[in-house]
Amino acid sequence: MKCSRTLSSTFASALLVLVAACGSDGGSSGSATTASGGSGGTTAAGSSDSSCDQAMLTKIQASIDAAQGTAQSTGPNGETAKPASDVKLTDEEVAKVKAMNATAAIVFHTKASDWSTAQETGLKSEFDRLGIEVTDVTDAGFKADQQITDIETVMAKKPSIMISIPVDAAATADAYKAVAAAGTKLVFMDNVPAGLKQGTDYVSVVSADNYGNGVVSAHLMAKALCGKGKIATVFHGADFFVTKQRHEGFVKTIKSEYPDIQIVDERGVDGADFATLAQDAANAILAKNQDLQGIWAVWDTPAEGVLAAINSNNRKDVIVITEDLGKPVAIEMAKDGQVKGLGAQRPYEAGITEADLAAYGLLGKTAPDYVALPALAVDHDNLLESWKEVYFQDAPADIADAFKD
Repeated sequence: MKCSRTLSSTFASALLVLVAACGSDGGSSGSATTASGGSGGTTAAGSSDSSCDQAMLTKIQASIDAAQGTAQSTGPNGETAKPASDVKLTDEEVAKVKAMNATAAIVFHTKASDWSTAQETGLKSEFDRLGIEVTDVTDAGFKADQQITDIETVMAKKPSIMISIPVDAAATADAYKAVAAAGTKLVFMDNVPAGLKQGTDYVSVVSADNYGNGVVSAHLMAKALCGKGKIATVFHGADFFVTKQRHEGFVKTIKSEYPDIQIVDERGVDGADFATLAQDAANAILAKNQDLQGIWAVWDTPAEGVLAAINSNNRKDVIVITEDLGKPVAIEMAKDGQVKGLGAQRPYEAGITEADLAAYGLLGKTAPDYVALPALAVDHDNLLESWKEVYFQDAPADIADAFKD
């Protein structure tokens, strides 16, 4: 899932959800106070490669390259990841699907993100190729009750297929069980509702390599800081499978591979306005840690709030590493600003894969239980090519125009 952000607004209405609990110091983002000043660092964020040990940088880059190969994540029930390249339809199978005149509903947790937009575009593109009509696309606004209502509403049209990402795996389970019982073929993004069984209740689940993206972002943090410094995290404190994987991958990699990088503060955020909550959390982190050098944010919407806190506290000495290639963080990276790198998902390609797996369901074809697309490390140098790889189109003008060579 992606944790969210919109192209037209700030990352406030988040996708996947920097929700959450308290950080390791027991602070809660909801009660964090805004710092009025800060140490007012004026040095450029991050360390120049020329001042770093080149052998160390070479080793870090090798780790980044290795983390982008095979997916490191396991599925919601411990499944081994299968590559998207394993999901294939023959011309004869496509013809059979077209003859079915099938329909599909797409039930999102939220549409307020570039991730959701790219998922929807990929899904619709492939459904069009397969002759499947999309009848509904819903937005639950990250509310389980609304998603249950959305499911019940679209099921009145008896869709052949439902593609969905559950807001809450437990709270929505009965609604999805009713979908399966009605014979609608279910394919999930990122997570599976509690109690549903692959092959019986749903066809498959498709995700990014979220653990791998956490690993990638840890290496990017180390690269930007020359392997040493004090950092903090703003994580998603909710019981949300994929965001927990990201945080775990980041923290484990920092602790196991970079002994000179110290995680001195961790705070979670929970609520609908993720950017504002993350800004509050970052304000508190910056006030408490005057010698901080970096903050990791669990996805791009919370990262926008972290950036706002850095700017309001005049802490240009603090860099940001995050997850998900959203437009606002991409512009900041293009300007060679505070955002120094991120681990990106591949939502457009995921949408294509989900649509093909739905066709597997219609055909009665055995499907892999869990498909994960590999992590993608993005920094200033490969930003424009990465945008095209993620979204299957050139970067928009405002990103390209902001780019500094």
